Amino acid sequence: MAKNKKNTALDIKIHSGNGTHTHVGEDGVPLGEIYNAQRAKNLAHDYKNILEEVGEDPLREGLLKTPMRAAGSIQFLTQGYKLNPEAMLRKAIFREKYSQMVIVKDIELYSLCEHHILPFFGKAHIAYIPDGRVVGLSKLPRVVDAFARRLQIQERLTDQIRDCIQNTLEPLGVAVVIEAQHLCMQMRGVQKQHSVTTTSSFTGEFLKNEKTRQEFISLVRTKH
Repeated sequence: MAKNKKNTALDIKIHSGNGTHTHVGEDGVPLGEIYNAQRAKNLAHDYKNILEEVGEDPLREGLLKTPMRAAGSIQFLTQGYKLNPEAMLRKAIFREKYSQMVIVKDIELYSLCEHHILPFFGKAHIAYIPDGRVVGLSKLPRVVDAFARRLQIQERLTDQIRDCIQNTLEPLGVAVVIEAQHLCMQMRGVQKQHSVTTTSSFTGEFLKNEKTRQEFISLVRTKH
């Protein structure tokens, strides 16, 4: 049997549920578009220099593979630049007469602060009021990931998720709330360990109708 060829310099192997190899990642995006071999080599070279500049020896045993691992990691964590969240939504839009609020809450969120390239993480809560069309529920977390997996600030991330859903699905209104902890505040700087940043963004009925907005906030706060 012929040996499997390496996909890239990172030797990426993703297994599907039936145990076979696949070269496709998020929503059909080829892994070759996420993990670029030449870019990985360039990044690894830069990470090696960083290790040297902070006083480490990149040739010692524990760090020999660190530059290439870090190169793969940063490409994964910033793959959102190569994803198209609007296209993700359009794949699963269906005509439906349902006209009440649809909420997907507690969506896990991981991103990188663009100021210090340190993680911030938390939960996103999304609601929309359909206007004759609904979207597959799994697509909303995918939209969150597509925008979160970039260098971000929380305020922009909140607006990008809102605008993507509003412009693509064209509902009567969209509501987005993000609650996140920022390691740039916890590990450095002010070093406040228990601070949580909350941002919100609304369109349509959520913006015009306080009762609708309060209903959303109440449902988000409701425990399971």
